[in-house]
Amino acid sequence: MKKEITPAGLLNLFVVYIVWGSTYLAIRFGVREGAGFPPFTFGFLRVATAGVLLLLWGKFRGKAISLTWRDFLTLLGSGLLLWIGGNGLVVLGEQRIDSSLAALIISSTPIWVAAYEAVLDKRLPSWRTVAALLVGFSGILVLSFPIFISGVQADARSVFMIVGASLSWGLGTVLQSRRPTQLSTVVSSGYQQLIGGIAFGILALVFREPRPTPIPEAWLALAYLLVFGSLLAFTSYVTALQILPTKIVMTYPYVNPVIAMFLGWLLLREPITPWTIGGAGLVLLGVAGVFRERRKSVASD
Repeated sequence: MKKEITPAGLLNLFVVYIVWGSTYLAIRFGVREGAGFPPFTFGFLRVATAGVLLLLWGKFRGKAISLTWRDFLTLLGSGLLLWIGGNGLVVLGEQRIDSSLAALIISSTPIWVAAYEAVLDKRLPSWRTVAALLVGFSGILVLSFPIFISGVQADARSVFMIVGASLSWGLGTVLQSRRPTQLSTVVSSGYQQLIGGIAFGILALVFREPRPTPIPEAWLALAYLLVFGSLLAFTSYVTALQILPTKIVMTYPYVNPVIAMFLGWLLLREPITPWTIGGAGLVLLGVAGVFRERRKSVASD
């Protein structure tokens, strides 16, 4: 059965648009060398705590929390791909790379998802979908151009980490979308984050990360990511994947940088330039193209 665009799905996607547009900067504050947390310890504190809280909330609300073997394998695979491969590599990479460049690289995720789905379906995406994805990606390039010409901090290893994060997050997204569990979205999100948190804790021990000495800004970043990035937005992301077509949900990496720049203007009075307007316009055009192509596909079925 094909998924359709619904108000509930769009509401959850809107939460992902807004909240995840602000998380790259928070991660950067949280893991800065000499001022923040070691990366795996940071991931453990954030994700394991969110997982436990969500499962307790699900139990309190009377939701089923017992797992079938099939659900366990799905949550194990998606949890590791999304949190260790996806978020974990972003946290590692952002120790030595600007958050703006990280957001740009992550914005390629919809392209990887389209490629994965084309392989699984043994059918190439329509040329309109490909064109819409490329238009959206070109908008991210335009948004980021002033940053690049002013000088951006990065090293090759960090760039490869962020690319790997994009590939892993895309694969986890496809797995989550194509193998939905019988559990509520709150419980599914809780298990995924608990699995990711346990894996982060193991990695912190294996790599013998030092005892954290974070500054207050790093603690605030951790709290923000726990409450808004994990408890709220990730649960909304899982919900959106269950309700909406994957290609619609995967417009969020294009929208997030636009939201980030808008928040920078609103909260920090960062300037809005012609590059900002032009790039945002291309991003919105690409997103509109994906929505339009989906509606045409539903109408023709």
